[in-house]
Amino acid sequence: MELIDWIVLIGTLAFIVGYGYWKTQGSKSVEDYILGGKKAQWWTIGLSVMATQASAITFLSTPGQAFHDGMGFVQFYFGQPFAMVFICLVFIPIYHKLKVYTAYEFLENRFDLKTRSLAAFLFMVQRGLGAGITIYAPAIILSAVLGWDLKTLNIIIGIAVIIYTVSGGTNAVSVTQKQQMFVIMVGMFTAFFLVMSYLPDDLNFSKALKIAGANNKLNILDFSVDAKSRYTVWSGITGGFFLALAYFGTDQSQVQRYLSGRSVRESQLGLIFNGLLKVPMQFFILLVGVMVFVFYQYQHSPLNFNPAAVAAIEQSEYKDDYRNLEEKHLELESKKKIAQEHYSAVLDIKDYEMIVAAKNRIQAINEAERANREEAKALISKADPVVETNDKDYVFIHFILNNLPTGLIGLLLAVIFSAAMSSTASELNALGTITTIDIYKRNQTKERDQLHYLRASRWFTLLWGLIAILIANFASLIDNLIQLVNIIGSIFYGNVLGIFLIAFFIDFVKRNAVFIAGVVTQISVIAIYYFAIHIHDAGEEKLGYLWLNFIGCALVIILAVILEAINRSRKRLMNQK
Repeated sequence: MELIDWIVLIGTLAFIVGYGYWKTQGSKSVEDYILGGKKAQWWTIGLSVMATQASAITFLSTPGQAFHDGMGFVQFYFGQPFAMVFICLVFIPIYHKLKVYTAYEFLENRFDLKTRSLAAFLFMVQRGLGAGITIYAPAIILSAVLGWDLKTLNIIIGIAVIIYTVSGGTNAVSVTQKQQMFVIMVGMFTAFFLVMSYLPDDLNFSKALKIAGANNKLNILDFSVDAKSRYTVWSGITGGFFLALAYFGTDQSQVQRYLSGRSVRESQLGLIFNGLLKVPMQFFILLVGVMVFVFYQYQHSPLNFNPAAVAAIEQSEYKDDYRNLEEKHLELESKKKIAQEHYSAVLDIKDYEMIVAAKNRIQAINEAERANREEAKALISKADPVVETNDKDYVFIHFILNNLPTGLIGLLLAVIFSAAMSSTASELNALGTITTIDIYKRNQTKERDQLHYLRASRWFTLLWGLIAILIANFASLIDNLIQLVNIIGSIFYGNVLGIFLIAFFIDFVKRNAVFIAGVVTQISVIAIYYFAIHIHDAGEEKLGYLWLNFIGCALVIILAVILEAINRSRKRLMNQK
C-alpha cells in the first residue's frame, strides 16, 4: 500500500468515527439513547437496516462465493421481500402501539418474564457471537493479506466502533451508517467498472456474461427439491423467508433501527425500501465476483488465494509436491486462456455446434483446474491441519490489492472497515439495550431515574464491545464467513420467531407451554445442526442449514400447542374428579 492509500483509508474511517461522535453527543434520556428520540425518517431507517445487515463479511465473502460457486447464493434472499411486507403489516404496528424499547418486552406482556428472558438470552448468545465474528472476519483476512497483526486489527475495529456507539447510541449508529453505505456503494461500483476495464478489448459486457455462463457461474435459479442443497428457490423462499422474518422482526439489532422511526408509516417505508433494494444489491455484489472470475480467465491467479495457507505449505515437507501442482495450474491457465479466446471468437461466428464444442472444452479445463485446486487444499491440510484452506474469503481482497490503482486500494479497504463498523455498531447498540432493559432494569427492585439507565446503557454497550473484541481474538475461521454468520443465525432465529408467532396469532397457548417448547426446540435444533450438517461439512450434508429456520419455527409452535392441549386436558380431568 502506498501513502495515498493510507491517507484515503485512515481519513475515511476517522471522518466516520469523528462525525458520529460529534453529531450525536448529549443524549439526555434512555429514549434518546436507545430509540434516537424517535425522529428517524424512512430513508434513514432503510439505509440503517441495510447497513446493519451488510457486514464486512458481505463484501469480502460474497464476491468469493460467486467466484467459486456462481450466482446461486442470491436465492438465499428471495424470501426477504415477503418477510418485509409481513413485518410491516404485523410486527411494526404492535411494537409502536405498545411503545416498547425492545422486541422482548412484548413477550412479557403476552406471556411472562421467563419467556421474555429466554428470548433475550438466546439473542445475546447468537448476537454476541455474531458481533465477534463481524470484527474477526475482516481482521483475519486483512491480517493474512497485508501482514498486519490480527489481534491489533481486532482491537482497532472494536475500539473505533465503541467510541461513537457508546457516545451516541442509536442515533450515532444511524448517522454513521448513512456515511458508511455511501462509501460502500461507491467502492463496489468502482470495483465493478475497473474489473470490466481490465478485460480484453474485444470482450464487452455481453460476451463476459456468456463466458461466465459457459463456466456455470450464471445458474441463478435452482428449482430442485433436494433438501441437501444449500441454495434453491424453495429454500430461499421458505427458509430464507423465516430467517428474514426472524432477523428483521425479532432481532433487536434490526428492530431498534425501525423503532426509532417517527411514525409507523416511516418505519414501514424504511423496511419496504430495504426489501426492494436488498436482492438487487446482493445480485450486484455477486455479479462483481463473477466478473472477477472472468478476469482471472485471462490473468494469472494463485493456486490458493489464502497467503497463510501458501506460507504453511512452503515451509513444509510437501512444498515440492505443491510446486508441481502450481506448474500444472499454470499449464491449465494457459489452455484456459486459449479456450476462452476461441469461445469468444466462435460467439461472433454464431455457429451453434462450434459454440457447444468450445463451451464443453472450457468446462473440461475448469473441471481439471477445480480438481487441481482441491488436491492443493488436501496437501495444505496435510502440511498444517489448522490453517484455512477454503480461500473464498480471500479472492476479492487479492484482486483489490493486486489490480486496483493507488488510492482506490485505500477506498476499497475503507469499504471493508466501514461495513465491519456499521454492522458491529448495530449489534453492540442492541446488546447494550437488551442487557439494560430486559435484564438489568426488569430485575431492579429499587426505583432508578432516567440518568441511571442512560449510564447503564453506555456501560453495557462498552462491556459488549470488549466481549466482542475478546470473541474476535479467540474465533476460528471455518468454511465461508458469510455462511458461518447465517448458520449461527439459523440455529437460533427459527425458535425465537416461532415464539413471537405464537404470541401474535395463537391466543390459547399460555406461558408455561411456550417456555418449555422454546427450551426443547433450541436443544433439538442444535442437535439437528450437529448431526445433519456440522459433522458432514467435509462431505455431503444431509440438510441445508436454511431449513433450520423453518424447522425451529414449526417445531416450537407444534410443541407449544401440544403441551397446552395436554395441560388443558389434565386440568379438565382434575376438575371432573
